[in-house]
Amino acid sequence: MTWSRLIDVNLKGIFLAMKYEIPAMVSAGGGAIVNTASVAGLVGERGIGAYAASKHGVVGLTRTAALDYIGQGVRINAVCPGATRTRILANWFQDPKVESFILSRHPIGRVAEPEEIARARLVSCFGRRLLHRGPGARRRRRVDRAIARLHHLH
Repeated sequence: MTWSRLIDVNLKGIFLAMKYEIPAMVSAGGGAIVNTASVAGLVGERGIGAYAASKHGVVGLTRTAALDYIGQGVRINAVCPGATRTRILANWFQDPKVESFILSRHPIGRVAEPEEIARARLVSCFGRRLLHRGPGARRRRRVDRAIARLHHLH
């Protein structure tokens, strides 16, 4: 993927989404945005300059917007996952050397599952309310089913 395409998708896409999300949330009295960055947005890595630059941009944009809008009730955060099991990663793992290298970079010895990233995003949006028992349990079951459906689409 070219530099321009990575910047357009990974950074400009986040910018344009927030451009419309934030005013709507301010008008509604608040809300939560959880952007997807990457561990590559926090540290450097050889050979992925354009990707790392785009994700560093997401981190910077998220931090700035969070400070700008918290006073208006809009919480803005980002998740920064490492390698996550996706179709792209599955293609890379066709080469055992690439798989070995990627796994060696992860302290837990495995890549993340998409459901783990989804759950982190949900906790960022709903906080402790997602973890409580009682009336929210029905909502959590719906969330779990939604995550399962998303997983089957990939």
